[in-house]
Amino acid sequence: MYLLEEKIWFWALLVIPLVVVLFFAVALWKRSAQKRFAANRTLFNQLTPNRSVFKPVFKLVIICLAIAFMVIALVNPKIGTKLETVKREGVDVVFAVDVSKSMDAEDIAPSRIDKAKQLVAQVINNLGSDRVGIIAYAGSAYPQLPITTDYSSAKMFLNSMNTDMLSSQGTAIKDAIELAKTYYNDEEQTNRVLVIISDGEDHEGDVAAIAESAEEVGIRIFTIGVGTEAGDRIPLKRNGVIQSYKKDQNGETVITKLDPAILQEIAASANGEYINGNSTQEVVDKMGTALNQMDKKEFEAKQFADFKDQFQWFLGAALLLLVLDVFLLERKTAWVRKLNLFNENTTKS
Repeated sequence: MYLLEEKIWFWALLVIPLVVVLFFAVALWKRSAQKRFAANRTLFNQLTPNRSVFKPVFKLVIICLAIAFMVIALVNPKIGTKLETVKREGVDVVFAVDVSKSMDAEDIAPSRIDKAKQLVAQVINNLGSDRVGIIAYAGSAYPQLPITTDYSSAKMFLNSMNTDMLSSQGTAIKDAIELAKTYYNDEEQTNRVLVIISDGEDHEGDVAAIAESAEEVGIRIFTIGVGTEAGDRIPLKRNGVIQSYKKDQNGETVITKLDPAILQEIAASANGEYINGNSTQEVVDKMGTALNQMDKKEFEAKQFADFKDQFQWFLGAALLLLVLDVFLLERKTAWVRKLNLFNENTTKS
């Protein structure tokens, strides 16, 4: 297991193409100056018999490698040398994200689905040692990520979610709740949390009864409404570009609206709370307060420990290359000249 401590330094690698461009610019300037000094190429070669064509390019490669190694040293890669089991306390939190087409509506910037993912990411960023899981649902529910303590993986899976990932359309909240029940694999876990992020439209079945059955097995359901009650059109996109808007059977443009009533009913039935998702800070604060007030369950988690710095190897390699560059003159080396590897000794009479 490795860890990159200061990834921002990777931007310094942009110096390498600038060095290459500068090298070729200087090479062109030298070539122009040489033509003014000696009109005949043969004459110039006779005047500078020890000039090497290969070594300037070799020096450029060495300098670029030295810069790359120094950048990696600044990033400070670390390697985990030991896998150990640690004790942690927390709550199992499962996020069920609505990925139906109505979530493409842009009545809340940048869109409902993007706002939903932002809300989940911010809640995860403010968690302590809780475990998280992710479910995607539309006309059916799909397990996106099982319960884990790896927040980086959770956010990676979260970012990959979109409204095209499930072919069946609708908003089957009841399926998401039923699927969430299978996520909590610890029978002793008393506080289980399900967070449903949706616009609440097109729900199917008696979701309140399903929510009550979830509450009976210790699952508290918090619902977050994304969108506005004024609503907006549902864009149909191709390669990220809006082609048209969804229409009903009569050819009328469909207007999708936030339906907070069903979300409030679900939360009330499962000892939870409905939160308006328009304010990210409000969602983070309310979820943080609710989770902090819950009893924490101790569980075991495996993680890499004893991360050791590895920057010194790359720094040493960079210094070695720079020292080599200082002693590497742009003249032909005697023994290399005898080998004539690059056909540099041939002169035209």
